[in-house]
Amino acid sequence: MKVLLQRVTGASVSVAGEVVGSIGRGLVAFIGVASGDTEKDARYLAQKIVNLRIFSDQEERFNLSALDIGGELLLVSQFTLLADTRKGRRPSFTDAAPPAEAEELFQQFVDEVRASGLKVETGRFQQYMQVEIHNDGPVTIMLDSKGKV
Repeated sequence: MKVLLQRVTGASVSVAGEVVGSIGRGLVAFIGVASGDTEKDARYLAQKIVNLRIFSDQEERFNLSALDIGGELLLVSQFTLLADTRKGRRPSFTDAAPPAEAEELFQQFVDEVRASGLKVETGRFQQYMQVEIHNDGPVTIMLDSKGKV
């Protein structure tokens, strides 16, 4: 399971012109579910993102987490994080989990993040979405559960 995490001052996601989720200061997480990922992967990454110290303290050091600041989270499923671009010019997505499996693990990830008590908004699984992000810093971090759980 991969997560592309962005620290934001605000973000929203729209489907067919309708805003389906929006947040203020916090994190946007794009989540890619790979074949073979398990609930352990979802739990590991959910805990990692809510506790990752990437918000500045009064001395401008990364010492605060989303939990520390009461941050908000926008979670968006994104299978393209599993793109394999090593051969040819068209990405291959054979490492991505099948949609039904990916949706179940994505929902487990969402539930785990919600258990933190922070505000959580989501996009819509398998829908064409437009995501507006006001990246803060910019701070963008890639997380991968492979080899960690």
